[in-house]
Amino acid sequence: MKSRWLNVTHRGAFLAFLGLSLLGLGSSRADEADPPGRVARLSDLQGSVSLQPAGVEDWAAATLNRPLTTGDRLWADQDARAELDMGDAALRLGATTGFSFLNLDDHTAQMQLTAGTLLVHVRNIQPNQTYEIDTPNVALSLQQPGDYRVEVNETGDTTVVKVSAGQAQATGGGQSLAIGTQQMVTFAGTATVSYASATLGAPDELDSWSAGRERQRQESASRQYVAEDVPGTADLDTNGRWQATPDYGYVWAPNVVVAGWAPYRFGQWAWIAPWGWTWVDDAPWGYAPFHYGRWIMWNSAWCWVPGPRYVRPVYGPALVGWVGGPRGGVAVGIGVSVGWFPLAPREVYVPGYHVSETYVRNVNITNTTIVNNTYITNVYKNNVTNIHYVNATPGAVTAVPQNVFASGQHVARHVMPVSREVLSTAVTSAPPPVVPSRQAVLGAGAGRAVPHPPPAVLSRPVVATTKPPRAPVPFERQVEAIKANGGRPLPRTELARFQPATPVAPVRLISAGGADRGRAQIPATPSRASAAAVRPGASFADREHALKNSPVAAAARADRAPPARVETPQAPLAPQGRTDRPPSAQQHLPPTQQQGFYHDDPTHAQGRPPSAPVNRPPAAAGSAEQYSRPPPQPPSQEQRYRPPAAAPPPVREAPPPPPAYRPQERPAPVREAPPPPPPAGHPQERAVHPPPPPSQPSKSEPRESAPHGDRTSRERGER
Repeated sequence: MKSRWLNVTHRGAFLAFLGLSLLGLGSSRADEADPPGRVARLSDLQGSVSLQPAGVEDWAAATLNRPLTTGDRLWADQDARAELDMGDAALRLGATTGFSFLNLDDHTAQMQLTAGTLLVHVRNIQPNQTYEIDTPNVALSLQQPGDYRVEVNETGDTTVVKVSAGQAQATGGGQSLAIGTQQMVTFAGTATVSYASATLGAPDELDSWSAGRERQRQESASRQYVAEDVPGTADLDTNGRWQATPDYGYVWAPNVVVAGWAPYRFGQWAWIAPWGWTWVDDAPWGYAPFHYGRWIMWNSAWCWVPGPRYVRPVYGPALVGWVGGPRGGVAVGIGVSVGWFPLAPREVYVPGYHVSETYVRNVNITNTTIVNNTYITNVYKNNVTNIHYVNATPGAVTAVPQNVFASGQHVARHVMPVSREVLSTAVTSAPPPVVPSRQAVLGAGAGRAVPHPPPAVLSRPVVATTKPPRAPVPFERQVEAIKANGGRPLPRTELARFQPATPVAPVRLISAGGADRGRAQIPATPSRASAAAVRPGASFADREHALKNSPVAAAARADRAPPARVETPQAPLAPQGRTDRPPSAQQHLPPTQQQGFYHDDPTHAQGRPPSAPVNRPPAAAGSAEQYSRPPPQPPSQEQRYRPPAAAPPPVREAPPPPPAYRPQERPAPVREAPPPPPPAGHPQERAVHPPPPPSQPSKSEPRESAPHGDRTSRERGER
């Protein structure tokens, strides 16, 4: 009945306000001090994985569903692995891996890898987003959706980059090199960096685990109900069911819950700057329903109502209302206890951290249907005092002693009853002004002895092309400032005043383009010895033949060749970028087309899809080439070799169109006759067949991106 009252009231307000829906706050932009709209969920843990939260020196056991952000470090010990889900990308760590976020916000995902193995699957890259992996000798920029693997050896002087699909640019040693699909490069040294290219080997157990995790997400039935970039939706499939409702559309209900279960009751609170109090749920599925959307009681069962599908979601630390925590002073109403309840659809979430009005609008309209922007603003500014909260009932409110809350202890063990009399006077939209303890920063894993990386791995510097932010404020300094701020989290601008002048980790900033872009070429022939040394006996037979003698920069040139041919007057020699021509038919490309992509290449910056790998004819073998002295480059030969076949006789004259195919005269069909044979002395040509088109990463549906631009009022009707 209460739900129906709220529904009718808001429908009337919507009709009254419809004529003014495009006015108000639409022209304001998000403040630079606003917190990011995305974090990384710790979505899978196997073995011993340790966490060092930003701002503290201690290590604690990592816990499932913990949100990670700038400055957080992870260490996956021997025989351990971990997965981080960012929504638009997944990061998977192998054993003995040291990882941290140098920067993670709406535009930048800058990762530090000091040892071990990192697999990155990028699902989508927005035009204004950057993905960068910084290692001790190479900074790797991921420029297309795809699958990437980076390995750093124990001593930190060798980095192996493998691109199964996509396009990356490696920068180090004064040069930048393009690495394309199905290519692998080993970089050695730090001051002077040498490299060797080789064929990709067979996938190992870590690759198979990563592929299985990604396949699970791709096949998730929950994707049709939830926005694409919401992390953790695949976990909903096996732990609950979707059902249609007349008022809220499709909602999700968990299959099994314990007696007395309510949202935000079985888990703990953690203090994560700059948001402050953040909910970390115990359930394996307990991420998406507690940081996105709203909760409602439907047919005597708790159901999660996701936000709109076609808007980029904005992360919230805990979408709840509060009991006993007014905007000023200390906790009142239920003594020294703190209580909260899940927000219902169309109820406004009021952040307890400093934000702009634009942020308040975005974090609400991406997680529920709100009538209009004015209503959001009035609630945020406390101009609305008679708010009716649907879930502010004794069965839905969870309350614990304040010391349990402040120390991040498990909530369910300390739940206290709350009477209706208290709820009638002490309900508020603002969180309580409770100063956190160190244990609340470390989380539920605090106090246990855990493995942590060796000092050499922890302090190992990396190179970067993107300048990271300064190091996080030490927690001790934060606590004093939080007390002075009335127990509230500090705005990001205030936090910056206390930040050390040094970056979040030892970083050596280098130019993205290198010292001499014109010489940033990869050897035409990889070292066979180097390939064997990296992955002895691990190659697939088909990859071995398809990628034999493959230069690492070839994929970038193949991707760039079509537009270059359109612009050159010699374009008729290579119509529509065909690659089924013999080598002699493709030797007319001008030398400028043989350059790999660089960071500021406008063609590359547009996120062109990855091209199939291409190969040069064999050249003299070499072990490892120095960045500063690449060998002379042969003329372009943009075709990919298949296993050798009998060479057909050269065709000197183009046949007329009708008899274009002569099966009785050739071992394979010919789509177009090659041009006249090469000059005398040219190596004998081999049969060349066009490669199959590479599988393109699926692109997400076009959606509004609330946190990245101006937003007029986003009025959304009833579902």
